[in-house]
Amino acid sequence: MRARFVPLLLCLAAAAPMPDDLADGGSARVVAVVDGDTVRLDDGRELRLVGIQAPKLPLDRPNFRAWPVAQTAKERLEALAGGRRVHLGYGGRRLDRYGRVLAHLVTEGGVWLQGEMLRLGLARVYSFADNRALVPEMLAQERRARAATRGIWAHPYYAIIDQAKAGDATGHFALVEGWVIDAAVVRGRGYLNFGPDWRTDFTVTVAPADMRLFRREDIHLASYEGRRVRVRGWLRSFNGPMIEVTHPEAIEVLEE
Repeated sequence: MRARFVPLLLCLAAAAPMPDDLADGGSARVVAVVDGDTVRLDDGRELRLVGIQAPKLPLDRPNFRAWPVAQTAKERLEALAGGRRVHLGYGGRRLDRYGRVLAHLVTEGGVWLQGEMLRLGLARVYSFADNRALVPEMLAQERRARAATRGIWAHPYYAIIDQAKAGDATGHFALVEGWVIDAAVVRGRGYLNFGPDWRTDFTVTVAPADMRLFRREDIHLASYEGRRVRVRGWLRSFNGPMIEVTHPEAIEVLEE
């Protein structure tokens, strides 16, 4: 499932209905901006800009420190969307576990808010297996912002992590780059190993249920062997640093 970027651009330029990749969710007015990826609508709903993660604010969470650039991200989203009518587009699951709406937003002026926040370097791509629409376009916007060191990409907190240092970032959402030395499927679970010792080196794992999605996309884990890749996800400690990947877009093959 790959979105078509040219129709999307035409859609945004004319503030027309959502592209074919998205189901039209109607329109509403943004009455408040919670942070850089969450807004409140005039019908009482809270909406998460699906597919991106902006730097987090405390939002009354005890002992939570604001991530760098978080206030800037909120202020920019306020400038883009505050008080404006927006069109909602659904690309998968429509509600998260907190009851927030999950949608792409396009302003009446034709600004795709996810794309713009990524273009400005004020968010990262944060996609899910059940909400994959427009992820290639979002990754492209993120890459351009990173190349230009805009926003978060000028701050070391968001730096891409080398596989050898992945253990320093456990407990965080991170982008990790490294070379896949071998791939395996054991009892239905997939593994990408980035070092000779799977007990201590960085590893990517794919649960059996998620392996079915890779097979439907005709993606074999063995195709990553010997390739340099960028993996995004939450780093956990399990036989060394590990990211559990749920969908193919979380693994980007880099130029060699």
